[in-house]
Amino acid sequence: MSKCEQCIVREFSSLKALNKDELIKMANCKTSYTIKKGENIFEEGETVNGIYCIKDGICKLSKLSANGKDQIVKLVKSGELLGQRSMISDEVTNLSAVALEDMEVCFIPKKEILGFFNENNQFSMNVMKTICGDLRESDDHMVSMAQKSVKERLAETLLYLEDTFGKNEDGSLYIQLSREELAGMIGTATESCIRLLSEFNKTGLIDITGKKITILDRNKLKRMAE
Repeated sequence: MSKCEQCIVREFSSLKALNKDELIKMANCKTSYTIKKGENIFEEGETVNGIYCIKDGICKLSKLSANGKDQIVKLVKSGELLGQRSMISDEVTNLSAVALEDMEVCFIPKKEILGFFNENNQFSMNVMKTICGDLRESDDHMVSMAQKSVKERLAETLLYLEDTFGKNEDGSLYIQLSREELAGMIGTATESCIRLLSEFNKTGLIDITGKKITILDRNKLKRMAE
């Protein structure tokens, strides 16, 4: 049995539509990498001739704005794929992917993926649904940025981090973003983000111990985020 058949990425992504022969074909052409924390999987403006399967670990997708700030667009966890959109549109990547922790990643060449695309309708439907989901998320994020205050966006983001990536045994958020990264996610200056976190800490919404953030009052944060 090929490892691709048992892989977490296959269970949660578009690849679940592939049959046994296609999975074996994929296992024979993939390249596996270990990406260290802080390293790039790919950079904005790169040509990616295939897709990346995130087997283990978490990365951030970000865009460098005109003023040199890193705007985090999305966080991607194990079980997801990277590079589907630029591969299908035949364009260079419009985002950078950087590891937030050590990662295990597999690369599958474009030729192989497009072969599955042409021969397996369910696979191509799954890929399109994923891209549509990304677009919907992007729309929601744009509306949130335009209509919500920075305080509301911070509350929303803290809840998202807990809901999506879970907690450590001590109750703190599993994902430990730097203050700069958190500010980049909510689209504000680092100083404003630090000031708001301090305010949330003082009012008992969260607890801050060093880099660790623990949500103490989910309900109040939820009301604030809405």
